[in-house]
Amino acid sequence: MSEPIAADDQLRLFIERIERLEEERKGVADDIRETYNEAKAQGYDARIMRQIVRLRKMEPHDRQEMEAILDTYKAALGLG
Repeated sequence: MSEPIAADDQLRLFIERIERLEEERKGVADDIRETYNEAKAQGYDARIMRQIVRLRKMEPHDRQEMEAILDTYKAALGLG
């Protein structure tokens, strides 16, 4: 039979796992930043692309509701 992992060993394993995941996340963030930079070099607007990515993550109903409210606010402020 295998012995149970001691609490301090278990904690160390969790911490090491979190550290590995944090490092992976940093790598992915670097890749995303590089991709936006490549798109910008090709003439695309990275700010707009970020907005599009956020919109695509939203549920359609939530996006439609947000756009309707945005249109209402813009009209109230004369931004047409």
